[in-house]
Amino acid sequence: MRRPPAPLVIECVRPELDAGRYPVKRVVGDAFEVRADILKDGHDLLSARIRYTGPGDAEWRTVPMHYEQNADQWIGGFKVDRTGRWVYTVEAWTDRFGTWRSELQKKVGAGQDVSSELLEGAELVDAVARRARFGDVRNALRAAALHIRDSYVPGAERVAAALDGQLHTMLEDNYSPLDLTAYVRELEVWVDRERAAFAGWYELFPRSQTTDPRRHGTFLSTAAALPRIAALGFDVVYLPPIHPVGISARKGPNNSLAAGPDDPGSPWAIGNEAGGHTAVDPRLGTLADFDALVAAAAELDLEIALDYALQCSPDHPWLKAHPEWFFVRPDGTIKYAENPPKKYQDIYPLNFWCDDRDGLWNACRDILLFWIGHGVRTFRVDNPHTKPFAFWEWVINEVHARHPDVVFLAEAFTRPRTMKLLAKLGFTQSYTYFTWKNTASELRSWWAEMHNPAALEYMRGNLFANTPDILHEYLQTHGRPAFRVRLMLAATMSPLYGIYNGFELNENVPVRAGSEEYLDSEKYQIRVRDWDAPGNLNGDIALLNAIRRDNRALQRMDNLTFRDSENPQILFFTKMAPGWRNDLLVIVNLDPSRAQETVVTVPLAELGLDPDTPYIVEDLITGARYSWRGARNYVRLDPNLQPGHILRLQR
Repeated sequence: MRRPPAPLVIECVRPELDAGRYPVKRVVGDAFEVRADILKDGHDLLSARIRYTGPGDAEWRTVPMHYEQNADQWIGGFKVDRTGRWVYTVEAWTDRFGTWRSELQKKVGAGQDVSSELLEGAELVDAVARRARFGDVRNALRAAALHIRDSYVPGAERVAAALDGQLHTMLEDNYSPLDLTAYVRELEVWVDRERAAFAGWYELFPRSQTTDPRRHGTFLSTAAALPRIAALGFDVVYLPPIHPVGISARKGPNNSLAAGPDDPGSPWAIGNEAGGHTAVDPRLGTLADFDALVAAAAELDLEIALDYALQCSPDHPWLKAHPEWFFVRPDGTIKYAENPPKKYQDIYPLNFWCDDRDGLWNACRDILLFWIGHGVRTFRVDNPHTKPFAFWEWVINEVHARHPDVVFLAEAFTRPRTMKLLAKLGFTQSYTYFTWKNTASELRSWWAEMHNPAALEYMRGNLFANTPDILHEYLQTHGRPAFRVRLMLAATMSPLYGIYNGFELNENVPVRAGSEEYLDSEKYQIRVRDWDAPGNLNGDIALLNAIRRDNRALQRMDNLTFRDSENPQILFFTKMAPGWRNDLLVIVNLDPSRAQETVVTVPLAELGLDPDTPYIVEDLITGARYSWRGARNYVRLDPNLQPGHILRLQR
């Protein structure tokens, strides 16, 4: 059925994601700005407002919008002060009284007779009085209408009464427009807690939190390792799967097919006779020990993130209880996971479209609810792009309906559109291609694709400098200077970044040439480390994390702008937070093998700097202060001494 015509048109409401199909994202405390194009024929003045409601609100609230003439847009906003789902839309109407007042003022200013205009105004005031909710207001409006209409009152007094500010306020508060028009749809914004958008992640294997490679680490020994991680300045400690590990087809060191009796196997081969996804590996301890780990982390202002890997070993209890949840071949065998040429004989994928789909999906949801019940509020999700999109939208909504503060990180090294769709469906953060982007041109194009203004409405890139699966050639070839470069880029480009342990020790030996797999990978064996070994990056990491906490400009994703550097080996970008007087110039030598020099172009106008007046920049890494003048300034960086500058403009 055709919609009845409306005298006003509301269009181009921003932010709006895919015609309202998905919510945009914000963080608690954000000022949420809404813009709209509102049009009407003729010259009548218009009024507009945002109508919105937040989690737990019993009624809708409104906030006025104002017209910005230069942009030809209506703008308004409200503060989002709770986690969860907010709903908003835009409403507009003809401001009849404002239009009348404007015309009256113009004619009075031109010395014209306004007796007819005063009578028209009195009728408007009378109409509003009839709809006024309170008797005293109703009486005041009627009295004002009589005074404006009274021909025995001098014209100047009648005009003054018509233009009275108190009358204008009463009319605005009680006016019920006849042409009130709402935008065609209600839109949503999902509001996360602060750590969903600003955090440093540290990945470790609890099995390796030991001083003896023959002795399996535990939750309690992991708790003992937390003070070191807190001292480095991290916020989230991410643990790969902590569940019982399968026996059948267990992998040995370096992904060998033959595991010895004491080999721990891959933690992603989940499940054995001790249980499945809601059990813990007995070698790590008990559930009570895990709870103690979570509590110990909280005391240090850390939180524990768990791996959510929806797959099973051949020994998982689900194989006996629900064989229909798997891919059964015609010969009765169950299909294991493959990504040719890689084979994962120790892992069986789940058939999310099996006949008992409801049973499987509910069981997968209940895994999350179980660990949330044990204090976990952050999940790193393994390979979400290999599971149905419909499942993720459903399960994330199911969890968020009960626990809106839960964070989901998508480990989705896949096509950009798929990454973005997962973010739209509800994932809080996402891995990106950062680990493979090492030149200035690669970094610029990757950032433009994954972090452009439209994508930033819903996409948050978590820049892991390495993972247990990704040891990039850049790190393998160039050693410690390369690690310092990648650390600095990850920590400054995005408010979300992470490292996998061993990064601080510059571990860079692959299992073989041309591979990104680590030699003696911790995925298949216990690794014991000396965290204070010579050449470690502990100082770099602690300093960068402290700088991140002290500078609001590094806590936002939407304020990175690449700037001109005359040498492509040196990357220059700004991170600005004008309201906080916190403007940073980040300059990084991408060549870890030799010193590079360049001239960088500082955006003086954007920074409010006079081209003829010197200004001071302070290097937050070394504490050095430099006096610069004008836009063009010389920089030289030796990777063996310092990978880059984080220069804060001194006002």
